[in-house]
Amino acid sequence: MPGIMGFYPFGEGRENWDASRFLYYGLTALQGRGEACTSIALIDNESKQISVHTKNSHVEEFYKLLSGNKVRGYIGVGQVSPSEDDGLVEVESPTRLVLAGDGKPSYEGERGEAFRRLAERLSTLLAEKNDPLDAAAQVISEAGVGFSFIALTENEEMICCRDPLGVKPLEVGAVGFDLGIVSSESAALDVVGATHSGPIQAGECVVFDPLSIRRRKQGISNRRAYCAFEYVYLARADSYINDIPIYAVRERIGEVLAEEKDVEGDVVIGVPETALPFALSYSRKKSIPVKLGFMRTGRHVRSALKPTQFERLMGVQLKLNPIKAAIDSKDIVLIDDSVVRGNTLKNTVLNLRRRGAKRVHVRVGSPAIISHCPFGTEVPPIDELIGRALSEDEIAEIIGADSFSYLSIDGLVKAIGLPKHMLCLGCFTGEYPSKEEVR
Repeated sequence: MPGIMGFYPFGEGRENWDASRFLYYGLTALQGRGEACTSIALIDNESKQISVHTKNSHVEEFYKLLSGNKVRGYIGVGQVSPSEDDGLVEVESPTRLVLAGDGKPSYEGERGEAFRRLAERLSTLLAEKNDPLDAAAQVISEAGVGFSFIALTENEEMICCRDPLGVKPLEVGAVGFDLGIVSSESAALDVVGATHSGPIQAGECVVFDPLSIRRRKQGISNRRAYCAFEYVYLARADSYINDIPIYAVRERIGEVLAEEKDVEGDVVIGVPETALPFALSYSRKKSIPVKLGFMRTGRHVRSALKPTQFERLMGVQLKLNPIKAAIDSKDIVLIDDSVVRGNTLKNTVLNLRRRGAKRVHVRVGSPAIISHCPFGTEVPPIDELIGRALSEDEIAEIIGADSFSYLSIDGLVKAIGLPKHMLCLGCFTGEYPSKEEVR
């Protein structure tokens, strides 16, 4: 689930803008979508050539190295990824371009290979057709579903597209008439001072060139398949995705969870950071006090995205050190956002008991994850998914909790506020949208 961003200036003197600084702040805002690899491409202010810079590192460390190399450019695209060596895709000919992608097109191969095929096809079509909007529209019609991308060409065009079902998000904003900015999440637009205009629509292509912004939407189908996991976990709480505020969805999740999975306790505690809105609204709904249950050590990390069990457990240990005064001798209702393997949750429950919790009831603000994601979200092999094979009572016994419950699928749909047919719920159901549904 990489985070992607594009920066495009207009008007006289546009070569004076420093795209790398805007990408730095924007990609920092998107860091929760990937911490293993950072990659940017810039069009140089003087030579007008595209340079690409990639490193397996956090955004801040990446930019320390970049600043030392005095890299500048006035147009740029960037990407953060949870996988090492997952940087921008480069194509040299017939049209040189660099592409940042989220999700996975329906081409053969792994995510990186599928996006390379898409980028090569776009490069070819740009050379064949007079209008880049025609080329982008044809790529969208050929590449299936489950992706969004931002491409930067040697002709100083920025091409932004979203698949016909809108599985992966892409939001657009502006700073007056001077700057156009596109990002996976609206929060990245906020932090660079842009005004959020709304989403690029499903099946829509947007082309920025020095004189204009042009848009075209492919198809007339009303079918949508917005990723439900964006609302539960992937997106920041201060983002809007498809005109829906993430924070409001997470508050409703807490309310629905309280209605569906009733349990008594002395205090409600949310697992930082994603589950905190769940816990606040659960507390209000049940009239049970909510407390800060954990303190974090070091910078924010998404432990679920770490590649090894050791790193995941260390990540949990660093961000989830229990506050004894909040939990000692109390019955705890522990709210988490999702459960994949259950190992880190087991460690969390154990730590709560060590600090004096009498009982621990676990409530999860999403349904059981039972299947993979064909659109690039990192999900372990199905034989490692605890929700696929075990009942709620069995999971409670394994993780050492007094009780354990998931949010239902209908409860999640209710919290998001969209009809079920407008969502991709594949990781919870094993049923996925397909390109055959595109009309």
